[in-house]
Amino acid sequence: MNRSRYKRSRQREYLLKLLQSTDKHPAADWLYNKLKLEFTNLSMGTVYRNLNILLDQNLIKKIDAGSNFDRFDGNTEVHYHFICRECQLIYDLDVEVLEDLNTDISRATGFNIENHRLDFYGVCPACSEIKQYQA
Repeated sequence: MNRSRYKRSRQREYLLKLLQSTDKHPAADWLYNKLKLEFTNLSMGTVYRNLNILLDQNLIKKIDAGSNFDRFDGNTEVHYHFICRECQLIYDLDVEVLEDLNTDISRATGFNIENHRLDFYGVCPACSEIKQYQA
């Protein structure tokens, strides 16, 4: 991670602040639409380029939610996600991170585990209610 490798960019700074201010885990098109209000000449390519720079700098995370497009998270602290299979929303889970899991898996496998990612999949309460109502 070399932050000095990149020139300062107002668009990138705004993009980072936007990602850090939301818990929506947005896709690039959502970010583009929000940024376009501030930067009228913005292109989708610029959004993707800046997302890749922020990823390279470890300032954001990319979440592969099993959909056709990547989602992004401005919260780089270790935390888990719940991904709803119905509405595709991603929720941060406020649960204890299993710190010993890396050590346990390392011992069991002989691999040098540096970190882990744990996502939970299912149906969120809102979608469960809708499904129950439709039944």
